[in-house]
Amino acid sequence: MEKKASFTLALFSCLLIVSPEVGYGADTKLFVFGDSYADTGNTPQNDGFECWEEPYGITFPGKPSGRFSDGRVLTDFVAEYLGIRSPVPYREWKLGLNLQKYGMNFAYGGTGVFNTINGGPNMTAQINDFQQLIQQRVFTKRDLTSSVAHVSPAGNDYALSVGGQKDIENVISQLVLNLKRIYSLGVPRISMVTVPPFGCFPENVPIQPSPNRVCNESDNSFSRLHNQLLKKAVEQLNNETGGSTFVILDIYSAFMYALNWKSSCVNPLGECCKGTRSGSNCGDVDEDGRKEYVVCEDPKKSFFWDTIHPSQQGWLSVFSIVKPSLNTLLLPHAPFTSASVAI
Repeated sequence: MEKKASFTLALFSCLLIVSPEVGYGADTKLFVFGDSYADTGNTPQNDGFECWEEPYGITFPGKPSGRFSDGRVLTDFVAEYLGIRSPVPYREWKLGLNLQKYGMNFAYGGTGVFNTINGGPNMTAQINDFQQLIQQRVFTKRDLTSSVAHVSPAGNDYALSVGGQKDIENVISQLVLNLKRIYSLGVPRISMVTVPPFGCFPENVPIQPSPNRVCNESDNSFSRLHNQLLKKAVEQLNNETGGSTFVILDIYSAFMYALNWKSSCVNPLGECCKGTRSGSNCGDVDEDGRKEYVVCEDPKKSFFWDTIHPSQQGWLSVFSIVKPSLNTLLLPHAPFTSASVAI
């Protein structure tokens, strides 16, 4: 019993360590669609996005890399689980870098299922780019046979939609169409994240002295409703395919579990990197180049990196909790047929 208890403490603390997995193998390809929770470098460098500014990337790779974190994001851990390198961002491929061996990442920070005020390609546009590469035979049907898609819309449609906030039913309906389309293009296994607990984001938590801060329950109930409808929709999709083609990665529950395990997290509902004046954010500098932010002493002890994005250690904690769901992607599947799901 003592051994089991100590393992649990190590597994869900902010100082989590995970060993590499042996996944599909070198022929596996990972295709990624979504927003900043999955982006590894598609967001443009010259558009003022903080992911290209210091101190982003200080943990990995040691400088800003287009990831909205101090280091790796969930995409990187999913790729490692599959036994491959993180797939190249689509932006780099368009620059002429022939690096599509491990698939491709189309995710773009600030985007959604629909258009958002941040601009950038929504998920339909991302899938369009993927389809074009298939038509150009950059990826063949054989390439797709052992491929996996990771789909990660984390909620920008509810805060940053053009024309106002989209309702949950519209978002879920469009997500279902997107999932069906990715499958119809030949990807036999697809993981899909829930939305996180919006009320636990540092920017949404009522201001109270640490450690008395608590999540905003109203915002969290909104997240839960989205996730309930998403799970029903994915269950129906799996009924249509007659298997477990579509797998839910419940990052809502993973966030909540990790945030409630406070033994080694320092102020779990606070961010590691924060602005030093009203209106400033992590990575901001004034007109003279002086920093307008501060960074915590040890990012490994903070679940959140900035006001909405986990740190590398936060993502590692989340990944370790959702990893059993990814095991389903390694199970034998029925032969792919585009007729399995009605589009």
